Amino acid sequence: MSEVTPSNSDGQAAREQVDVLVVGAGFGGLYAMYRMRALGLRVRCIEAADGVGGTWFWNRYPGARCDVESLDYSYSFSNELQQEWRWSHRYAEQPEILAYLNHVADRFELRPHIRFETRVTAMQYDAERATWVAYTNHGPRVEARFAIMASGNLSAPRIPDFPGIERFNGEWHHSARWPKDGVDFSGKRVALIGTGATGVQMLPKIAAQASMVTVFQRTANFSVPARNYPMPEDEEREQKAHYPALRKAARLQNSGMSRVPIPTRSALELSDDERLRVYEALWQKGGSARMMGAFTDLMRNAAANETLASFVREKIRSIVKDPAKREILTPCDHPIGSRRLCVDTDYYETFNRDNVALVDARRTPIQEITERGVRTTDAEYEVDAIAFATGFDAMTGALNEVSITGRDGIRLRDKWAAGPATYLGLMVHGFPNLFIVTGPGSPSVKANMVTAIEQHLEWISDCLTYLDEHNLATIEPTADAEDRWVEHVNEVANGTLFPKATNSWYVGANIPGKPRVFMPYVAGLPAYIKICDEVAADGYRGFELQKALCLVTGHS
Repeated sequence: MSEVTPSNSDGQAAREQVDVLVVGAGFGGLYAMYRMRALGLRVRCIEAADGVGGTWFWNRYPGARCDVESLDYSYSFSNELQQEWRWSHRYAEQPEILAYLNHVADRFELRPHIRFETRVTAMQYDAERATWVAYTNHGPRVEARFAIMASGNLSAPRIPDFPGIERFNGEWHHSARWPKDGVDFSGKRVALIGTGATGVQMLPKIAAQASMVTVFQRTANFSVPARNYPMPEDEEREQKAHYPALRKAARLQNSGMSRVPIPTRSALELSDDERLRVYEALWQKGGSARMMGAFTDLMRNAAANETLASFVREKIRSIVKDPAKREILTPCDHPIGSRRLCVDTDYYETFNRDNVALVDARRTPIQEITERGVRTTDAEYEVDAIAFATGFDAMTGALNEVSITGRDGIRLRDKWAAGPATYLGLMVHGFPNLFIVTGPGSPSVKANMVTAIEQHLEWISDCLTYLDEHNLATIEPTADAEDRWVEHVNEVANGTLFPKATNSWYVGANIPGKPRVFMPYVAGLPAYIKICDEVAADGYRGFELQKALCLVTGHS
């Protein structure tokens, strides 16, 4: 498959020469390998874990479940795969998604192309050879004409740097580095720090075990019920009978989901009673995408947004019995949907339990971790264990963990010091032949991730075919095209309510010192796909294409 050259006399590590380097073996990395192998290219994937799965390998915390319906959150590239796999529930739990990805890796014989338990520590572009050289923490370095970064948007955990954490006498775990064998909280006093999408899933599970759970909330988030249920045979059968058409329809939906209807009306067109009936039906149906997709203007019109926000606030107030908890849990500082809308099972109901306490960490911030527990500005809470649900350095964190040096010695993290800049969210000026899967400046986290991943890798695959057919060695966005794309991404965001949530991880606000830049492209998946297709059809408009002097491309 690949050529391995023994160690050089100068002491450098052995090298492995392939056509395409793929970093990461989650949803993006697996499909990248599949597409590159289909082109007859030699591929090497580098994966830090000891198995495939990416996000779904690492996030084993109690309650971990996808908030996109299983029949949408799955690959469409193989009709045989989507027909043969059976999902047990409307929303799949982490073990089931991980089993699915293992099945994909085995079914398409991808595992032999992955080097597990290995991290890419540095990547350098060799302009003379038009080659990326990737250095790893062990094993041979990898030399490849193309590099595909499939390292994930939510894969670099944010471990809070609270003073004193090293002297805590109990055990502590981050949701994204949860032990494979799980954690037994039976009879223990637990601190849960963080109430975003992960925290709302963890709390009901931990509260059912622990003697006491103290929840530390910095920001009140909106959450809607999942209404999960075992997958009905007739529902699955109906989906599979029309899967090809439904997958095409998904790409015409802003969210990239076939099971979410496309809205046609403004929220303000209906009477108050009619609108409430719509929201109540969607609350009973469950799911965030359906709720946010109820009307055309929920993220563009403040008055329309407030109709939904006030509905959910009333639901919170009707569920939570304790007035003090109710007040802390009710979001009032951002439009609904401008931060990630959480999806839960009995989250608000859990605060009615006698063994669940709530601390407003905005009013009384956490000062330090002590030997016995968590100290805020006004009290110390003694606990036996701490569960951190503090999220990720989203969208750029995993890329910045690798020292990536492009043309003329420019480092990616330096170029992005004031915020990430890309063209189409796919490539970066100064970094030829380096592709990013669902990078900043693409719909990524604001769409069904699997749909977005497939679209990106189809575009990349077609691009490599174009380069080969036209005897081209490299592709790189121009500085002007990159600048104009960043301007466009910002212009689109500023026409919505998303920037109103100034403390969202969409702008990097959860990472101290990270520049505040709105990172996703929020014009919707169909608009984005149209632009990408037009760029390719126009001979890759906005890209500089260099002729090949001598291409050395291997086929297996």
